[in-house]
Amino acid sequence: MKTQFPSKSEIVRAWYVIDATEAALGRVASKAAKVLMGKHKPTYVPFLDSGDHVIILNAEKAVLTGAKEQQKLYRRHSGYPGGLTEVTASRMRTTRPVRLVEEAVKGMLPKTKLGKQMYRKLKVYAGDKHPHAAQQPVSMSAN
Repeated sequence: MKTQFPSKSEIVRAWYVIDATEAALGRVASKAAKVLMGKHKPTYVPFLDSGDHVIILNAEKAVLTGAKEQQKLYRRHSGYPGGLTEVTASRMRTTRPVRLVEEAVKGMLPKTKLGKQMYRKLKVYAGDKHPHAAQQPVSMSAN
């Protein structure tokens, strides 16, 4: 008996909306990563991008539990000596709230070309409006 793998033409991509209002950031990110990878489908295979598109709304209202708001650091380096920049989660929330969710989801995806391809199907918005109504996205709970 042979195992059947879906070809690129057989993969059907749906659109899902997740509302992050009053939901824990990690739970929203793990749900989105699971859908982006396609692990919620019975046709999942690790070496194919069979995932769906995800729209996350109200990214600015996602909750960090415990003392993470003040203690969690986001680091990036410019490549120059002394070029390390550290930003706390509270500062990131005030300046770029969308980036909080994007970084969380990106960290849960594979660190390969395939992971980058999956990440491109993620759309995050700070407010509750999005321009993807034509795709008829289905609502999905954050928990």
